[in-house]
Amino acid sequence: MLVTGFPAGMFQTNCYILAQDGAKECVVVDPGQDAAEPLFEFLNSSNTTPVAVLLTHGHLDHTWSVEPVCSKFGIPAYIQAEDRYMLSDPIRGTGPALAAMLGDAEFHEPDEVLDLEDGMTLELAGITFGVLRTPGHTQGSVVFTTTIDAPDGDVSIALTGDTLFAGSIGRSDLPGGDHDQLLRSIGRSLLPLADDTVILPGHGGQSSIGQERASNPFLVGLSGPEQGNMHS
Repeated sequence: MLVTGFPAGMFQTNCYILAQDGAKECVVVDPGQDAAEPLFEFLNSSNTTPVAVLLTHGHLDHTWSVEPVCSKFGIPAYIQAEDRYMLSDPIRGTGPALAAMLGDAEFHEPDEVLDLEDGMTLELAGITFGVLRTPGHTQGSVVFTTTIDAPDGDVSIALTGDTLFAGSIGRSDLPGGDHDQLLRSIGRSLLPLADDTVILPGHGGQSSIGQERASNPFLVGLSGPEQGNMHS
């Protein structure tokens, strides 16, 4: 399977493309600011066409280009219902500080928007995605999981958006953010994943669940997966 990505825009948000080997169809995850042009160039050079856009949450740095991408290819966008309002009103999700940066920019929902639910399975472009709801960074944050074929055996990956980074976690000081809830989400939904699960975050480089469990300072004190609560 092809899994590739590139950072885009002033926020350097990772946009990912996933496709089965030799397939003509792919899935795009989190096309942010200035992602459309390099995305279109990659799709043209690789002769692949997206069938859907998956959004880990509604913040503008992850959704900036979703409408033009969906419009160009006539495809749906998937987002958790709690964050859908940000597609057309991004300032509500980030606060007034962003307004000056946007100028006269206008944002609209794609023609087709589909809701993501915790525990659901998506079959897109021959790829099976799991959906884990992880509120805390935003109320509609989700993580997408899938398995890719590799020469040494299958590799599990988790596209964690802004829930979990290499050595850090998402901020919780924007509208809808909740630090304690974020930690509970990580404990409940991500720490139960296998140690060798590769993390592909919304910003920065990749990591693994085992690496973060062992060394991420924000995860110290998280309990087992049953409750995902903190203990002393």
